[in-house]
Amino acid sequence: MSEQKNEEDVRKKAIYDSMSPRRQKHISKKGYDKWDPFELPKDPIDIRNDKTKRTSQMLVREFLQSRSSEKYSNEYGRGVLDFCLGIINDDERYVGMFEFAGWYIELLKKEEH
Repeated sequence: MSEQKNEEDVRKKAIYDSMSPRRQKHISKKGYDKWDPFELPKDPIDIRNDKTKRTSQMLVREFLQSRSSEKYSNEYGRGVLDFCLGIINDDERYVGMFEFAGWYIELLKKEEH
């Protein structure tokens, strides 16, 4: 097992050394130890599912169908799609926005607005 780990470390270092200085800086900033060049790629976006087993396209369509088409614009729809992809991909920026929105709704209810 440790021989395999050592071999992976050598390959990882070789990949890192062959990168441009700019890319090396990016990896070093995030942490070389956390970087996994052997990580399997994520599923293509069109077949990636959320916890409800729906694709982003299914979620967006279902949400927009629950709204009156007169009440949303193309920009609104793009925002819904962008947010949906961020949540499905577990992007911290969107998780933060999602949690803030939930917190804000509760605050409004608590203060009876």
